Amino acid sequence: MNLRDRNLWVVILSGLALGTLGVLLAVWGNPANSGICVSCFIENSAGALGMHNNARMQYLRPELIGFLLGAVASAVIGREFKSRGGSAPLLRLVSGIFLIIGCSVFIGCPIKLLLRLTAGDLTAVAGVAGLVGGVWIGVKMAVNGVELGPQQSEGTGGGLVMPFVFLLLLAFFIARPEFIIFSAKGSGAEAAPWLIALGSGLLLGALAQRSQFCITGSIRDLFLVGVRTYLIWGLGAFLLSAFVLSLATGRLHVGLYGQPGAHLDHLWSFLGMLLVGWVSVLIGGCPFRQLVKAGEGNTDAGLVVVGMFIGGAVSQSWGIAATAAGVPFYGKVAVLLGLALLSAVSLFIRQRIK
Repeated sequence: MNLRDRNLWVVILSGLALGTLGVLLAVWGNPANSGICVSCFIENSAGALGMHNNARMQYLRPELIGFLLGAVASAVIGREFKSRGGSAPLLRLVSGIFLIIGCSVFIGCPIKLLLRLTAGDLTAVAGVAGLVGGVWIGVKMAVNGVELGPQQSEGTGGGLVMPFVFLLLLAFFIARPEFIIFSAKGSGAEAAPWLIALGSGLLLGALAQRSQFCITGSIRDLFLVGVRTYLIWGLGAFLLSAFVLSLATGRLHVGLYGQPGAHLDHLWSFLGMLLVGWVSVLIGGCPFRQLVKAGEGNTDAGLVVVGMFIGGAVSQSWGIAATAAGVPFYGKVAVLLGLALLSAVSLFIRQRIK
């Protein structure tokens, strides 16, 4: 078996684990169709840190901590941990904000998007179309010279900052000081047992680091190299395992109405995921992938993670996040602003490179 074959099996295993645990974590206590949702976890964790006051969305999610720390452990063991960065840091910070804004308007990250779809939620179809469309735009822009520039190795140990911060968050979760807030009701109060959640996050973070598996990355490579990309096997494994587990656990409910964590504003589901797909290609990965890269010592991804926490805070504080009732006015404005910013930045970067 050659190196590529080994990578293929690690990618498949990553997809299987992500799909399986994405369903099982909901069975074990996480919100329905949200066993794994990085954007929801970010919003919950931002609330737990007092960054917003939505009492229904405050819980320091151990899965989120596990994603990054699992990636750290895998990168260190594989001798792949390396401090590097310096590529358009301010733009990456702002991109992280809009990444979560797009997710909050759809109500879910790309992982939750596919978990909703494989559980029969037909409202997710508009989101899938938007995500694919956003990745396609991002790929077209990249082919035409729109990129954020090269990274450089950093000898300052900056790559250790995010692992330290997430270790601190883990200590906060275990010690539960008074300034860490936990919801008494709502989705923030729905959680799998914390040791299972943390262990699942550590496993998925480690597998994702080894495989480099990413939902948007799989779609991007499909556009770039076609079905020859082995990342598509991970995506297929994810979809298959999530569908089979949803069916086996009685969580497959096909329809448009009454779906948990969903709304019927299909246009804004499309545009929210369009924003997410476009941003993900520009910065090199979806929210889950940014956490994994930050765990490898990538300080640019670390800034995206900081931006995602800010995005989670403003989405809840400023009335941006959608609910089952639909997308609020400020959510629509925020998505359009994000798309306008991406268009302007892409034009500027392409002119500068050319």
